[in-house]
This record gives sequence, C-alpha cells and structure tokens, in this order.
Amino acid sequence: MKIATWAMALTLACSAVAVQAQNLVKLKAGMVTGVDQVGLPIALERGFFEKYGLDVTIARPYATGVDALNALQAGESEIVQVGVPMIGAVLRGMDLVALGNYSGNATKLGSDATMALIARGDSGIAKGDLKTLRGKRIAASFGTINHLYVLALLEKGGLTPNDVTLVNTPPPDMTVALLAKGIDAFSAWDPWPIIAQKDVPGAVEIIRGGDVISYVGFNVGTRDWVAKNGETIEKFLAAVSEADRWMRANPKQAAQVATRWIPGLKPDVAEAAMVFNIQQNDRRLSANNYRALYAAQDRLQRLGILKSAFDVNKHIEPKHMLAVMAKYPQLFSDLPAIPADAALTPGWQFKP
Repeated sequence: MKIATWAMALTLACSAVAVQAQNLVKLKAGMVTGVDQVGLPIALERGFFEKYGLDVTIARPYATGVDALNALQAGESEIVQVGVPMIGAVLRGMDLVALGNYSGNATKLGSDATMALIARGDSGIAKGDLKTLRGKRIAASFGTINHLYVLALLEKGGLTPNDVTLVNTPPPDMTVALLAKGIDAFSAWDPWPIIAQKDVPGAVEIIRGGDVISYVGFNVGTRDWVAKNGETIEKFLAAVSEADRWMRANPKQAAQVATRWIPGLKPDVAEAAMVFNIQQNDRRLSANNYRALYAAQDRLQRLGILKSAFDVNKHIEPKHMLAVMAKYPQLFSDLPAIPADAALTPGWQFKP
C-alpha cells in the first residue's frame, strides 16, 4: 500500500512538472559577445526564466549588435540585447522598441566603465593623452557603442574623425589586428580590452571609461511583437532583473557563466571584466536612459555620421519595466535610488 501510494505521488509530481513545462511560454532571445550581456545566460542557467514562466532559447552570441539585429529581423530571435546599432536600424526603417537596459545607468547620465581604448606599446599613443591619437589607425565596430566611444574620446582630445583613420573591425578580431600591427589602437567593450592587455606584448590601456558617453544598452523587440507580448516581456524583464541582482552579489560566479557563453573567454579575464560590468548593471529605466539615446544620436548627427535622427519617445516603451520595478522592488533594492527628477511618471515625455 505504501509503495503504491509513493508511486502514485511520484506520478502526480511528474505530471505536475510536465504540465508546468507545457505551460512555459517559449521565447527566443539573442546576445552579443560582451561581458555586459551575461545577465541573459545567467537567467537561463540559474532557472530564473522558468521561475517566471518562460522557456527561453538563447541564440548564438553575435559579434556585434548589428549582427543581433539582423538575426531579429530574420526571425532567429524575438528579443535581443543591443545599443547603438538600434539607432541605424530605426533610421533604415526597422520599427524597434527598447524595453529595459541590459547595461547602463538609471541614476546618472555618464556611464562607460565597460569601455576602454587599448594601444600598442610602440604606437606613439601616450596613456591618458588623447591628443596623441592624431594620425593613428584606430579600430572600432562601425555603428556600435565602441564607435560612439572612440568618437567621444576624439572630441575630448580636441580631435575630429578626420584626424585619425578609423578601421571597421569586429571586437573578436581587434586583438589580432593589434598584434599584427594592422592598427595602432582599438576601442571596445569588455572582455576585448582585457584580453588584448594579456595577449599583446606591451599593450597599453590609454583610457578606461571616463563618463565620456552615456551607455546605451537595451532589450529590444520589434513594435509588432512588443504590442502582442506584454505579459511575456514582463516575465522576461523580471527574470533578467533577478539574474542581474544575483550577478551583482556573485561577480566571480557570474564571471564563470560568461566563460561558457563567450568563446575563448578565460576565467581570469572574465573576473577582471566583471568588476567593471557590475558598475553599470542596472536594468531599470529612467529619464537618463532617454537622454543617453538622444545624446548618442546627437553626437553621431553632429559629426556627420547620421543624416537624421528619430524621436526617442517613440522608440522606448517603459511601461513593462516600470511594472516590474513596482511589482518586484526587491530585485533592485541593492541599487542607488533613481533621483526624483529622473524618475518616469505617467505621461512623462523626453524633451531635449
């Protein structure tokens, strides 16, 4: 009798698990090979997606956000993590909506701790002296945030893009290009600056961060998909927000997750990069994120890289992230409070 009762209980438990699995909402998500993107795989590995009722498949890590958006357009993903490439895509007619940050800062405007400019030791570029970039060959991935970062560094050094030669290069190829002396320096997000300092003899970190730009890193979907999947979006944002909190509390363990998702990433490099990553690991939305997207467009247009810009109010939908912030405040309790003048309120609109 006891055996039969135990067998029946086991059968019921297995049936419950099967029913739960059947009830999970399937979702395809995409990421880029940056340490600041690992909240997504952490949510998968730690079971946070299942906790919130999702069955998430993560597409292969893409070299850049441009590649991730191409995959989104092709239907390979339904939601991706991307920043500056969103701008060019929207201007080309792709109707995208930003839903939350995968990296950035809701409490202040400047945030670029995960960015650095690395140069060869014999390049003639002096640490901390941006004027010495004049006449150099500098790699950046055009249309991405590492492109935006180097443009801001040039401006800070009193230079223009015409004072250097910018070379369009995917981040995974930058270290090889530096080692082969095809370039003098490169601008990139982690882990590539840290990898270069380990793999290129004499490589120098010219500058790290500096708050010269406001980081732009959003969870993005197409407008049609977003309009039909509000409940799924909120589940997704809650899961990745819980993953972020776990990452901020467990940076070394989070670094180990990164090594499983970014090809060739070594544990010591991942741990070094994670120190910078958690400084701008804030999924919340505020007025500062609208300002960041506007500022990125403004710089690119001012420098002649963009011929036009779009209204940021039309391409950020905050209601799902705000709902998660209200429903699960514990997921953000370790972060600084959003200043009152940056908090999003009903009917709020960004005005330059």
